[in-house]
Amino acid sequence: MKYFFKIILIFVLFSGFNESKANELLKSLKLAYLNNSKLNAERANMRASREEKREAVSEFLPNVTISGYKSSQDSFNSNLDDVNIDPKERSILVEQKIFQGFSGVANLQKKRKGQQLGQFKLKKVEQEILLEAAKAHTELLLNKKKVDYNLINLDLLERQVETDQNRLEKGEISLTDLAQSESSLAGAQADLIAAQNDLVTSKANFEKIVGEKLTNDIKGTEETNLNLPKSLAEAYKIANLENPNLQIATLEYMQAKLDVTIAGSELSPTATLSYERAEQDNISSTIQERTQETVKATAKWPLFAGGKNAFNYRKFKEIKNQKELLLEDQKKTTETEVANAWSSYQSSKSVLDSIRSQVKAAEIANEGITLEYESGSSRSTLEVIQSRSILLNARIDLASSERNFLISQFNLLSSIGRLTAKQLNLI
Repeated sequence: MKYFFKIILIFVLFSGFNESKANELLKSLKLAYLNNSKLNAERANMRASREEKREAVSEFLPNVTISGYKSSQDSFNSNLDDVNIDPKERSILVEQKIFQGFSGVANLQKKRKGQQLGQFKLKKVEQEILLEAAKAHTELLLNKKKVDYNLINLDLLERQVETDQNRLEKGEISLTDLAQSESSLAGAQADLIAAQNDLVTSKANFEKIVGEKLTNDIKGTEETNLNLPKSLAEAYKIANLENPNLQIATLEYMQAKLDVTIAGSELSPTATLSYERAEQDNISSTIQERTQETVKATAKWPLFAGGKNAFNYRKFKEIKNQKELLLEDQKKTTETEVANAWSSYQSSKSVLDSIRSQVKAAEIANEGITLEYESGSSRSTLEVIQSRSILLNARIDLASSERNFLISQFNLLSSIGRLTAKQLNLI
């Protein structure tokens, strides 16, 4: 009867993978995309970069200042007359920068690059989080399968120990055979405990990355067209245009070039045009009202500032050289990552096909050896245990290979810059 209940339990565990309420892979990815705190923080950073661009635009607009004052004065003349004066003034000042040594234009271009940089940094974090979520989901699924396989193995070994005890009483096997079965049972119990501990750990990791507690069962995903590149050459071409790390390095180099222009403007003349209108009332005992209008053009040329502007200019030139070298290095790194991801994708696919054949052969072998053993043939207990162990390991290897093949596809998408919510149809 206890075996019957165990079989029912195992059936429920396996059937849980097909429940409509179970967490599918793409659902987990969507939850991570919406809930992950690191990703949400990067979204806030991108919004800040937009405001920086708007701030740069303000450099081309005039500054308008309104000011005024009111005071009270008591004065006494030599004739001992008491004179009370309440002077007031209202003024408006309009200032417009005419020329800034091209720093204004360069700064605006830099901020625009900064906004693009923020978008690619967001894309980089988005890819990292989606890849982590895919790994966490598939690891949790793998560990659950390991628990299920170990439960089945434990149930079979418990039945074998009971069968061997009966056969020992009949004199069909030796005490050594029973000891081998009992030893295998103890090992299976230890393996089950280890698998259950791994399941608990992977569940905690899943909830951390996805940002939501796992309330339902978990399952994989049906065959999904991830729109992978058809060849390595195509992968290279896509990566050169869409890989976020490469785009970030490119934009940082372009910003460094603009920083050189901005620093050079500190050695250039500047020009400003201003207009001020001031209205004054009750200025003195003889002047009641006065209006002043002033138009002023100002030009400045910093000839010497202690060498600070020249040192600053040389500093940014060196930073530009640094960013250029980093860009070249990132190009090589991206090419290597794409090649490795493509190679891993191809090899994991071949490994998966081989292990599927291995599992089929192991199932046939285990079934035959078990039937021969139970029919009282020359098959030993050790042979049954070994065939069962080979089958268990083959099934676990198959589950691991299925996960590795799926993750290799996500790694390939990440390397070319297409592991995004939009590409996966999550939004």
